Amino acid sequence: MKREETIDHNIKTTWHAIARMYNQQAAKQDITTSIGFVLLNISSKEGTPATKIAPLMGLESRSLTRVLKNMEEKGLIYRQPDKNDKRSVRIFLTTTGKKKKEVSRETVLRFNEIIRDQISPDKLAVFFQVINDVNEIIETNNIYPKGNNN
Repeated sequence: MKREETIDHNIKTTWHAIARMYNQQAAKQDITTSIGFVLLNISSKEGTPATKIAPLMGLESRSLTRVLKNMEEKGLIYRQPDKNDKRSVRIFLTTTGKKKKEVSRETVLRFNEIIRDQISPDKLAVFFQVINDVNEIIETNNIYPKGNNN
């Protein structure tokens, strides 16, 4: 099987193309794609518990720690103890963070609008079904049993 025919290759190359496009837009705002995605996952009104952001993005919490520190240094977010649970910390957007979140939101919406304008709803429905099936297969099947390093 040629590399171009493998499922993972096609998903990866498509994601890299999307990431390059998003990175170009993010750079214009002096942020990264990762920062843009974090901004999109923080409630503009109530803030968001720090522990909830990583799972929303499919990340490990330690991967998010560096991004949050960077965002704090850029003046995009601030941390505050949760009013109801003092052990928990909530992440809030600053005014600048809210502006960058809106730009990130518009960028994502514009990309989706362009795709939806050029690909039929029937094809998109099949795409979403297939991508969901792939995720489910990965989550529910022991594809690589222990001891099998392939």
